[in-house]
Amino acid sequence: MGCDRNCGLIAGAVIGAVLAVFGGILMPVGDMLIEKTIKKQVVLEEGTIAFQNWVKTGTEVYRQFWIFDVQNPEEVVANSSKIKVKQRGPYTYRVRYLAKENITHDSESHTVSFVQPNGAIFEPSLSVGTENDTLTVLNLAVAAAPHLYPNAFVQVVLNSLIKKSKSSMFQRRTVREFLWGYTDPFLSLVPYPISTTVGVFYPYNNTADGVYTVFTGKDNISQVAIIDTYKGKRNLSYWPSYCDMINGTDAASFPPFVEKTRVLRFFSSDICRKACIHFTSSFSTCES
Repeated sequence: MGCDRNCGLIAGAVIGAVLAVFGGILMPVGDMLIEKTIKKQVVLEEGTIAFQNWVKTGTEVYRQFWIFDVQNPEEVVANSSKIKVKQRGPYTYRVRYLAKENITHDSESHTVSFVQPNGAIFEPSLSVGTENDTLTVLNLAVAAAPHLYPNAFVQVVLNSLIKKSKSSMFQRRTVREFLWGYTDPFLSLVPYPISTTVGVFYPYNNTADGVYTVFTGKDNISQVAIIDTYKGKRNLSYWPSYCDMINGTDAASFPPFVEKTRVLRFFSSDICRKACIHFTSSFSTCES
């Protein structure tokens, strides 16, 4: 009985030691296999989870606008009075909901190129007001004309056209018109205008942004979705120093395994510059 018990103890000890050895070997091997599998799936290549989510992001992206409604337009025009405004909004639109197009891979540079179709859908539940809210805003065409045509004679002609079209420095427009475009009566009278439609973001819907070229992360996982060039350039030629650089992602996705201390950079073509995100704190949506 004692011999059987000793044999059992010895056998148990041997088996335990063997399992410990195998566990010590298999755990790092398992970690490497898991890490390898994850890294393979986050590369922007056809067939990966990352590529599928990157082509058409599942995350809803919104753009919000606050617009200044001019309260005393007549006084400003007649007496050069100090302008009084009232902030209206936000007016919220869902954007970047369309899938990327013209996707082209370059296996040598480990990059992928694409264009991003533009579209904006109004989101009433996230807005204060509607697209049909009518505001007193700057007349974009009248305000821009002197800067586009500085010649004195041309400005005399333009002033006569402004009076003929009964246009003013300010006008009443809906939010939809002001943001996305409207036919301007003044521009309709200008000979050979570039366009008779004007808006803060005109044209936007049914257009495309790009071409973007971004890294796939095939050779460097930390470079996933990082922009290499935008419209074939790495600089905008708009801003001084580093502000002019095109770097980071397009904000639709970021590289994996990001540490809290890492600064996330992204490029926005709407504001024609890059921006940065710094981690400040964590939050929870769970209720106690």
